[in-house]
Amino acid sequence: MIDDRLKDLLEPMARIEASDLHLIPGHSPTYRIHGGLAAAGDAVLSAEETLQMIESIVPKHLEDAMSKRRDCDFAIQLADANPPMRFRVNVATSRNASGACFRAIPNAIPTLPELGFSGDLGARIINQRDGLILITGITGSGKTTTLASLIQMLNTAGGRRIITIEEPIEYIYEPLGSSIITQREVGMDVPSFYEGLRSGLRQDPDVLLVGEIRDRETAQLAVSAAETGHLIFATMHTRDAKSAITRIIDIFPSDRHEEIRAQLAMSLRFAIAQYLLPSTIGGRRVLALESMYGNFGVRNAVRQGRFEMLDTAIQGGRADGMFSLDTDLHRLVADNRITIETARAYAQDPSEFGGQMKY
Repeated sequence: MIDDRLKDLLEPMARIEASDLHLIPGHSPTYRIHGGLAAAGDAVLSAEETLQMIESIVPKHLEDAMSKRRDCDFAIQLADANPPMRFRVNVATSRNASGACFRAIPNAIPTLPELGFSGDLGARIINQRDGLILITGITGSGKTTTLASLIQMLNTAGGRRIITIEEPIEYIYEPLGSSIITQREVGMDVPSFYEGLRSGLRQDPDVLLVGEIRDRETAQLAVSAAETGHLIFATMHTRDAKSAITRIIDIFPSDRHEEIRAQLAMSLRFAIAQYLLPSTIGGRRVLALESMYGNFGVRNAVRQGRFEMLDTAIQGGRADGMFSLDTDLHRLVADNRITIETARAYAQDPSEFGGQMKY
């Protein structure tokens, strides 16, 4: 049963618009609200009480892992809250003391317009019949939520067999129309992303979501499945779209780079990088994007390993749904969603935001 102290910290999160709760020994419980940190009072957590709160919610199937390495990911739900609340939990150990981060998961899956994600771009993505869709960005940039919105669009459209492999399962997809969706959790339903993807390919899927590409085996299987008629969605932790491509290639030994570049050139459909930036509106954060589509120019650059050509391909690919981060930053400044100072801080070419902009 959840520790009452922890429950009292989690229940206000929706009301105060907190995205995360941090429990770190030696510090006060701390919320992240619109990108900033705010302490939940003056009391400092001890290692003992932090561990007690964490142990009260660790799922049974992770108890052994928790006792051995004290580092795990899972999801919990406060079923008796009104409305019920769901959280993704990461437990990590530092200097032999356990801490945790709780990420609040909205009850309803947001639509792409609610996220600030272009509806036209979303339609282009879900209308792909096969291939690899990469959503990339740093931790906390909203990749999982964007994927959930895209999968929900496919789920709603109907006629798709969808399988997700997640660690942990965050958003819950309800049966809709003629789609069939199965969600499998790493550590509970499958031992790894690779094993989940491998077995998922035997279940007649149209769409597979891989929570994260972390290793060579998962990368190889995802690329191969995208080549053979499946639509594969995956996330990666990179700062921009181009880096997602080079990260996949660099997972493999150098003597296989030419082969992997050729496979990626054939299978890549979209690489979307996203960033959550400080907003001028009510302290909330705003989504900025970079979009790269696998048109002829991008495929040619990937195949030849001339990655410096990707920036040029993005700049000239607006008709295919491509745009650079700096282009999107200009849009957000023009809409008074972010300041020029914010744009300059995140821009690939800060000099573009050095003076007065004209629109």
